[in-house]
Amino acid sequence: MNEKKVLTRRDFVQKSALGAAALTVPTVIPSRAFGAADRVTVAVLGVNGRGTNHIEGYGKLEGVEVVALCDPDLVVLGNRAGEFEKKYGRKVKQYQDLRKLYLDKSIDAVSIATPNHWHSLAAIWAMQAGKDVYVEKPGSHNIFEGRKMVEAAAKYDRIVQHGIQLRSSAAVQEAIKHLRDGLIGRVYMARGLVFRWRDDVGRKGPSPVPEGLDYDLWTGPAEMLPFSRDYVHYNWHWHWNYGNGDIGNQGTHETDLCMWGLDVGLPEVISAGGGKFVHDDAKVTPDVLSCQFMYPKERKMIEFEVRPWITNEENGVSVGNIFYGTEGYLVVYNYDRYESFLGRDKKPGPSRKAGGDHYANFIEAVRKHDKSVLNAPVETAHLSSALSHLGNIAYRTGRTLKFDPVKEKFIGDDEADRMLTRNYRNPYIVPEKV
Repeated sequence: MNEKKVLTRRDFVQKSALGAAALTVPTVIPSRAFGAADRVTVAVLGVNGRGTNHIEGYGKLEGVEVVALCDPDLVVLGNRAGEFEKKYGRKVKQYQDLRKLYLDKSIDAVSIATPNHWHSLAAIWAMQAGKDVYVEKPGSHNIFEGRKMVEAAAKYDRIVQHGIQLRSSAAVQEAIKHLRDGLIGRVYMARGLVFRWRDDVGRKGPSPVPEGLDYDLWTGPAEMLPFSRDYVHYNWHWHWNYGNGDIGNQGTHETDLCMWGLDVGLPEVISAGGGKFVHDDAKVTPDVLSCQFMYPKERKMIEFEVRPWITNEENGVSVGNIFYGTEGYLVVYNYDRYESFLGRDKKPGPSRKAGGDHYANFIEAVRKHDKSVLNAPVETAHLSSALSHLGNIAYRTGRTLKFDPVKEKFIGDDEADRMLTRNYRNPYIVPEKV
């Protein structure tokens, strides 16, 4: 006897070629719907550095409760949990393994402040577990996994905010409106600047794994290397295995604003040059990096520069963006201030200093379950991170690259294409089908 198989919604999502990218029906039902006054429970992942700011940010919001902390280093985790109890007068759950945390149905959202190589996979696993996500910059460690994160957000209908605080700045939002409205004429170029003091980190070499650290879990999707204080904890930023250099660290704020202000996506031609000219230390990524991203069809371009040590500011900017137009230029200083200068005599134009609360914006979107509320949705996480990755790939290959922004592939360059992804380490694999 032949039985007719019933096609379930799960079967449809899994079998449809468009399911991962186009469907917005969740395969995991949220634990509950939110009302305006509902409590939102949050877990913070990665609490050695940036995660402490996440804890503080959510701690200021009404109706939001940090209920769990997660870190593969039990010493760090215990210290943060102790500090949390002292400050807030209550205990917080502690998880060493994020996979166990994701099984906790009482947690509504996760806030990811891990090293870069974990960002996308931690976000994808969270979405698959039915949780909304705030993910630090850069949203991805490579271009492939950034696209998979976008697909996962669509497939599982999750709220995903990228940790680019300037997107919630009232001043920066006003600056973008001026650019759109023609304050400085036709905007043809954006220049992103990251001039940060980066000290010599020395060369410590391999050493035993310290007690309390699950080094396999810390390494996660990356290639397993002997443990070293050269990259655990903070200095992983300067090693390709885990980080993306300063263009993919501080620089992702500015790559995001360059693209936002110019109103462009990914470029068609990329070139870069630089190197290590200051410190002879364990850092692998370049101290100095200059990139050009060209948009020939739009007649626009992005310049991006990273410098590590004693240097001059540009128009008072050490970290920020400068936009050039046919009638003037506009300067954004760090995250919350802009000035404009008009005409050949550089007459001062509109200016403003005003911040915003990026965590509050995320929580509002979570409560409303409305992606349109987000100031920095997942698509911007992918694109701004990808721009950093493209600059790094041009630097590492040492040549000008041509890129197809629709297919997200290089044109006639297999070596560069291989750098669009990585060899993932089982079981920490970003899947082709999310």
